[in-house]
Amino acid sequence: MRSIQNWFSGLATGGGVLASFGAATCCALPLMLASAGLGTAWLGSIAPIFAPYRTPLLVVAAVLLLAGAARLVWQFRLARTCPSDTACGSPIFRALTAFGLLIGTALFAGAMIYV
Repeated sequence: MRSIQNWFSGLATGGGVLASFGAATCCALPLMLASAGLGTAWLGSIAPIFAPYRTPLLVVAAVLLLAGAARLVWQFRLARTCPSDTACGSPIFRALTAFGLLIGTALFAGAMIYV
């Protein structure tokens, strides 16, 4: 049962990051990558493919990122109420989920700013 719950957290977070990535390919992502010192020439071939689907990708990203955040809050509550002599989820998995949500939120915010 625990593996299904971890699978849902990973799916929500990963899907949110990927949808945010698709929505941000036209404008925000090249600026973010260029400011990090990475080349963005390869985005020129991807951006025209994702541009018509920007609004649905933003909606999907928002829903999946919210689901991932709700699941992360649930994981922290579950870990807090867990008896001290049992293992209740991996703190590393919670940290990776939080990091993925942070990346997805940054991409989502960038996609929303550059309309």
